[in-house]
Amino acid sequence: MPGLLLGDEAPNFEADTTQGRIRFHDFLGDSWGILFSHPRDFTPVCTTELGRAAKLAHEFSKRNVKMIALSIDSVQDHLSWCKDINAYNGEQPAEKLPFPIIADKNRELAVKLGMLDPDELDKDGMPLTARVVFIFGPDKKLKLSILYPATTGRNFDEILRVVDSLQLTAYKKVATPVDWKPGDSVMVVPTLPEEEAKKLFPKGIFTKELPSGKKYLRYTPQPE
Repeated sequence: MPGLLLGDEAPNFEADTTQGRIRFHDFLGDSWGILFSHPRDFTPVCTTELGRAAKLAHEFSKRNVKMIALSIDSVQDHLSWCKDINAYNGEQPAEKLPFPIIADKNRELAVKLGMLDPDELDKDGMPLTARVVFIFGPDKKLKLSILYPATTGRNFDEILRVVDSLQLTAYKKVATPVDWKPGDSVMVVPTLPEEEAKKLFPKGIFTKELPSGKKYLRYTPQPE
């Protein structure tokens, strides 16, 4: 099935959305971007996800991340659905969310990006869109992809955490360990020589002693 691999450039597709017609690269500009797909409008899990995404939109914006959703229904359906999503959030049932939703009624973009879930079918026997998360860097290249089945809702707090990790490690020679959260210590990448590491991380480096004697678990406070 066609799709995107890490490091691939995002296709510069054109699409109709709830905020007008877009060309994807122009939409992204110099920002980071998140494209997340949904099986269908007016479905329960999708409504909770888009509601949560709307509530966190300001957090993504603070990180210079543009959000855009995709669902296999028309713009008019999307606009009507937005009222339900805003009502779910306890707000006025407006037709707009803080980010656009792509109309992919013919599933052309979902097929091109490898977003279909073969195990979840609609009433006509057509596969629904899976819950895909694509995160693109300012260079328009894919930095992360997560694929959920249609029956499992995403954790948008985890997606925010991943963005923090991607942005930190894109500019600093560090990696983030298991369960890392912003402000926790990070790990010095194994390819960085010890003397260079000491210069780059003046707050100090702690190396955990291991039975192998290999000094690869090197921690340092999160750099600014």
